[in-house]
Order: sequence, then structure tokens, then C-alpha cells
Amino acid sequence: MSQERQIEFSVDVSERERLRLDLYLSLKLEGMSRSRLQKIIESGLVSLDGKPVKASYKLHGGEKLVVTIPEESPLALPAQEIDLEIVFEDRFLAVVNKPAGMITHPGSGVREGTLVNALLHHCQDSLSGISGVLRPGIVHRLDKDTSGLLVIAKEDRTHLGLSEQIRAKTAGRVYLALLEGAIREDSGTINKPVGRHPIHRQRMAVTESGRAAVSHFQVLRRWPAYSLVRVALETGRTHQIRVHMASLGLPVVGDIVYNHKHTGSLAARKRLGLTGQALHAAFLSFTHPITGSLLEFEAPLPGDFQTLVDGL
Repeated sequence: MSQERQIEFSVDVSERERLRLDLYLSLKLEGMSRSRLQKIIESGLVSLDGKPVKASYKLHGGEKLVVTIPEESPLALPAQEIDLEIVFEDRFLAVVNKPAGMITHPGSGVREGTLVNALLHHCQDSLSGISGVLRPGIVHRLDKDTSGLLVIAKEDRTHLGLSEQIRAKTAGRVYLALLEGAIREDSGTINKPVGRHPIHRQRMAVTESGRAAVSHFQVLRRWPAYSLVRVALETGRTHQIRVHMASLGLPVVGDIVYNHKHTGSLAARKRLGLTGQALHAAFLSFTHPITGSLLEFEAPLPGDFQTLVDGL
């Protein structure tokens, strides 16, 4: 797998948007962190209309960008034989149903037991490298305690095509969530910006300085103290559903970060029989970047989540 890659495209933003270059690239190249992109820009590896450019440059639209993704120092991530539920696979991509409790990719001192470790064993050298050595093949992610569907790219063309669909909001991602509290509306839209918490930097929060975040929900079932909802993402901010629902006073059951009611603790999870939080990426749809076929997938609720719902 070649380590150095060059990507060329025309900037597709309007004059009115005027996005910063580093922000635009972080949206365009889903899976690459903004900090890594800033380092690439600072190293002169991004040219705009043939000339070096700063990360803070405000794009007008129509410019030609050439991004060179440099070779990274190899990182000895172990390939581990871990059971994976492969929903679909061909030589370009795979769709995986991730269990709650599994971290998507290594980081923060974690080097083993992640989905990436399992993919390195299952796919061997057939994983895209755009997201770097810590996240080979990873186009988008799920939180450790969230279960459900993820698409994995096996080569770079596929990765770029999938990233573009996520950025353009043409890929469909729908979740099922059990909320603590009875929601009154049958359906609705939450349009609140999400960004880093001003004090607790490891958390996210609804904040005016955050990025636009939109979630559409529909109530499927109600109980006196709970609501089962279907949530379609229009944007994909970190912890978006969890933060949005908590902002309504209806946190996800079993969410130990944002649920400050009765079910937001490890003890409550154990009492309810949950492995993680009651949030599941149940539906995923996208156009295959190579074949052009529309692919749609559905993953039923995991056993512990289904048992909890059945017992309410």
C-alpha cells in the first residue's frame, strides 16, 4: 500500500460560505483530523491554484486544490483475530455491525482490541490509508458504547467517494435510541450547534461557537418514563445524538457522560442488562463509489437493547 498520496479537486463552496481551508478539508476528507491537516498545510503540501496556501485562507469556490498526504512513520498496530459481523463485503469496501464496547480505532494509549485491529487481520493490506496509520479504512466512526453499522474503505478512491457522500449528506445514517423521559412530540428536528464543552474538553455540548448540527427524530414507542425514537442525522458531529437529546432533558439511557438522571451510570447499565448505551446505528445507505449501485443495510437491535425494550 503506497504511503504518499496526492488528491486533486475543485473547491465546491459558495462565495457566501467562505470556509477556512483547514475546516473545508476536514469536511471534505472525512476521517482526517483538522490538526493533522493543519500540519500538512503548514508543511507546504497543499497548493491552491498551483501556489502554497495558509490554513486560515478563506475559500471563494472554484479554486483547484492539490493535497499531498505524506508518508507517516509506521506504527506497529497488531492485527488481531477478533470476531466481526460483516454485513457486506467486496474488494472495495465492507460494512460491519460493531458491538457496543468495541472502540473504533486506536488512540489515547489504546492499541489493541479495537475495530481497526480486527480489520487489519480480516482485510490484511486491503485498507485505505487516507485517515492515517491509526485509522486505516475508517471513513466514519461510532462511539465505543454505541453499536451498529459502519462502512469501511479498502482503497483510496472508495474512501474519497464515501467521504464526499457523508459531507454532501447523500449517505443515510439512522439510529435507534431509548431515551430517559417521555417525549411529547411525535416527531421533530433539533437544530443546535455542537462543539467542545467550554470547561470539560473531553465532552461535547450545545454551544454557540460549535458547528451546525441537525438531527431529525420520530417517536416509535412511548412508556411513562421512556421513549424509543428513530433519529436521522443530517450532520455527523461528535456525540451529536447524545448531546442533542440531553439538551432536551431526554438523555440516552445508559449514557454515562451526558445522562445525569437515573440511568446514566455503570451501575444503572448493569441493572438494565446493557453492555453500552441504548443507542444503535440501525440503518445505513450510500451509493457504491465504484459500481454506482445504491446499497442499503439494516442491523436489528442487539440482544441486550432488544431485551430491555421488550421488558418495559
